[in-house]
Formats: sequence, C-alpha cells, structure tokens
Amino acid sequence: MQHKKRFDRRQFLQLAGAGAAVLSGIGNVRTQVSKDMLLYVGTYTSAPSKSEGIYLYRFDGRNGRISPDKIIKGVDEPSFLAVDRRRRFLYAVNETLEYQRQKSGAVSAFAIDQRTGSLSFLNKQPSMGGAPCHISISNDGRFALIANYIGGNVAVLPIEERGTLGRSVDVRQHEGKGPKKQQEAPHAHSVLLDDKNRFAFVNDLGTDKVVIYEFDRDTGKLSPNAAQPFYKARPGAGPRHFKIHNNGRFAFLVNELDMTVTSLHLDAKLGKMSEVQTLSTLPTGYAGTNSCADLHISPDGNFLYASNRGHDSIVSYRIDLKTGSLQMIEHVPTGGRTPRNFAIDPTGSYLLAANQGSDSVVVFGIDRRTGKLSATGHTASVPSPVCLLMIPDLTK
Repeated sequence: MQHKKRFDRRQFLQLAGAGAAVLSGIGNVRTQVSKDMLLYVGTYTSAPSKSEGIYLYRFDGRNGRISPDKIIKGVDEPSFLAVDRRRRFLYAVNETLEYQRQKSGAVSAFAIDQRTGSLSFLNKQPSMGGAPCHISISNDGRFALIANYIGGNVAVLPIEERGTLGRSVDVRQHEGKGPKKQQEAPHAHSVLLDDKNRFAFVNDLGTDKVVIYEFDRDTGKLSPNAAQPFYKARPGAGPRHFKIHNNGRFAFLVNELDMTVTSLHLDAKLGKMSEVQTLSTLPTGYAGTNSCADLHISPDGNFLYASNRGHDSIVSYRIDLKTGSLQMIEHVPTGGRTPRNFAIDPTGSYLLAANQGSDSVVVFGIDRRTGKLSATGHTASVPSPVCLLMIPDLTK
C-alpha cells in the first residue's frame, strides 16, 4: 500500500494556536481466569519510532504476559481498529489527510485468519473526511461508521458479505465551533452505536456536542434524533470518547480539553441524555499540562477508568449503580508517557495501557472488588501504540 502524507493532530492544534505476580488486593482472590486473547495494536506509521503497521500480540490470561506474534505491514496510519461481532473481519482507519488525491483519509478492511489471527487485506475506501480517528461496526456487521477529525463529519460505509467496504451511503457534516483555540471548527472524535443500533452518538470536540443521530439499520442513513439532536457539554470541554453502561441507563463521557469525565442519565428508548455529574480526571493541586484520551467501563459495570496524557495516569471511579454518579478511587501511573487508548480484558482482570509517547504497552491487574490497579511487571515494546483491540484467541 502506498504511504500517504499524514497530518499529525498535535501539529494541527499547534497551527491553530494551541500552545512477577499479579497482585489483586489483600483478601481478594481471583476465581475466574481470563481467556487467552489476541491483541491487535493500531499505530502511527509516520511516528519517529517507525511503526510498520498493525502489530499482533498474544495475551496470556493466566498471568497477564504479552508475547509478540507478527506485524501486518504496509498499513498506513492505522490509528483505530474495530472488528465485526463474529470476529471475521477487522477494520482500520487510515488517519491521513489525502487519499487518491482527494482531501480524505481512508478505511481498510481485512479478513482475520481464524487459525493464526493474521490479517489479509480486502480493500480500502475513502473515509469522506480528513484524519479519520474512530470507527464502529454495527451489530449486524452491515455498516461501518467513521468519525473524521479534521473533516468534522461522520460517514457510513456499507460492509459487503465477504467483509469488503463499499462506498459511503451517508455523510453528516457538523457545523460550529467552541471557545478554545483547538475548537476553531468541528472535530468529530468518536462514533458509538447503542446496543440495538437505534442511535449513533458522535462526540465532536470542536463544537462541545455529543451529536445524536437516529440510525436506519436497513439503509445506514443517519438523521437527527427527534427527541434530542445533541447533548451540549460544558463550554471548552472537548468531548472525545463515550461509553454506554451495560444497564442501558447511564453513559459516560471523557472530555479532552477540560480534563473531566461526565456521567449522564440515558433514556435508551428516546436517545436522550442529561448530566448527572462532572468530575476532574486529575488529582487536586496538579498544575502540569494534560489532556484526556480514552475511557472504559469494567465488564461488571462497577468501575469507570479514564486516561490522562501529561499526568500520564489512569484514573478510576466507582459507579453508583442506582444514580450513575461517580466516586474517585485513585490515580495510577501508566509506566510510560502519553497513555492514549487502553483496554480491559473481558473478565475484568487486567487493564492494558498504550503509552504512545514511550512506545510501550503496560499490563495492570485489576482488583475486581475495589477497582484498584496494580503492576504486573508485564510490558511489551510497540512503536507508537494508539489503539488496543482484544479478541479471543480461537486456537486455544
């Protein structure tokens, strides 16, 4: 695949003016062993660390060890990854500004070898906007939804029977801006479908909105949600990533620019949201630089985690399952610089943090009773890791 010029979002913001054993806690013994997993790592191939594409590792659920397996080379800027529910196909955004002489990034489709986990390239399509940075796959595997950061829009691409991507069937362009220099235009940062694929929630960092669309599962078309077309975050918040609790009554939002997490009450039938609480992701008194990146809910629904870039930590909160409110638990250093994406294994036993600035993935044990993290001593060297995607190892 031909390498296209990538536009680093950090450069864009500057141009815009923007300056061993796993210890799981005393008295807490694990009764469930994580399954062995395949770990795909999305990277920036234009980074100084010279990534070669998508990296595949094997994760041992018995002890948290990560072992390198293979590299899927020649994939241009695969900064975010997603798989279909049946785990037959993997999709990667190609976070570039140009594709086939168009002002657009791209999306690549791969078939997953069920014996080895290796990826076979299927095809590639334009993302319909610059610097695509997030992708979600509908539960039926028929559509891919892509958030284009510099394009400031969300696009829907159909997925054919054999996993290939078709040309876009819908593009929704956002408008507006926010009060901060990084918000001079719309910047769609993530897109998430609810579990029934009725609504698509698009975080727009530039406009301080979570734009809510009704999603047509037959055609892939998006239309403004009649009950609430958007949730308006606090001015200058910069909404980045969004998760829905498994009880369907709450959702959580991490805000990149004001370094907060927001708990939301969610009306799953109407797609409406209202704020419950907003908390800082930083310890009291911290005065250094920072921005937030990712957030995840523990599989049991009891805890919320978010990543701080600058403070270089994972912050954890206990979720009140009656009200959706949050109580901060702790901050744990990620053992590296600029933690971007992170992942929690399906049993909630381990958290893996991708340190983009120090080329490492670090594994922590999770105390499932308290939500606290502890170092396992297991790490992997990965150039410029920005996305972690775990699926069961089907060979085990």
